[in-house]
Amino acid sequence: MACGSARNGPKICLGLKIQPGYKQRVSILILGQGLLGKELVRQTGWDFLSRSRDQFDLTVPEHFARFLTPQSTSKTPRWTTVINCIAHTQTYSPERETHWAVNYQGVADLTDFCNEHEIKLVQISTDYVYANSSHPAAETDVPVHAQNWYSYTKLLGDSYVQLRSKNFLVIRTGHKPKPFPYPQAWTDQRGNFDYVDRIAALIVKAVTAQVQGVLNIGTEAKSIYDLAKQTQPTVLEGHRGPQVPADTTMELSRMAGIIKGNEE
Repeated sequence: MACGSARNGPKICLGLKIQPGYKQRVSILILGQGLLGKELVRQTGWDFLSRSRDQFDLTVPEHFARFLTPQSTSKTPRWTTVINCIAHTQTYSPERETHWAVNYQGVADLTDFCNEHEIKLVQISTDYVYANSSHPAAETDVPVHAQNWYSYTKLLGDSYVQLRSKNFLVIRTGHKPKPFPYPQAWTDQRGNFDYVDRIAALIVKAVTAQVQGVLNIGTEAKSIYDLAKQTQPTVLEGHRGPQVPADTTMELSRMAGIIKGNEE
């Protein structure tokens, strides 16, 4: 079991423990098979849909009814919880339309569908919505996004979920590939990001605890360089470009309390 400390909270342990009987009460579907979606499936065995395997497209509203409801006269949904890991993540791309279609419009349409069918929506957001906030940023602080379409549209999606959803969890986090795949790592960007296996384990805890609202998820504050050295000791020091946020650190007290309560 790997452990760390929240920036302003108690010790956080990343061991996976699913509540007894949880699978009998809740059925979970993961949308997307990117870095995080694949890791969630690996750790849990939960069902998933992807563009590559299933031709599921978040930007086509008709796909929700086709893929997420039973092929019968029953109106009961196939799953009681949907975790949306789908996002357009070309963070610094100046192209607006795809970010808008996937990160905002697709999330809005999915929210409306989940409301109609009484499905809980777990929306995976990003720590970049706090790029220009006061740090460490709490869930109740004003999120001030980075100056790019990615974080702007992710925040729009968050806001729609918060405004319209009847049953939701918005998770703000940052996850990185393991091992660190690049020859250089930035020494001057700090956040609560971590390797995808650790972040996924924390997400599973939040989902199985049936948390609602907005939740920051991460581990102790560190630089990208500090994280990279854990899996690539020879990584070289580098520096971020002017478009990259210097600080995305978050307040993690709520997460630490949820995890502590789930383990006791």
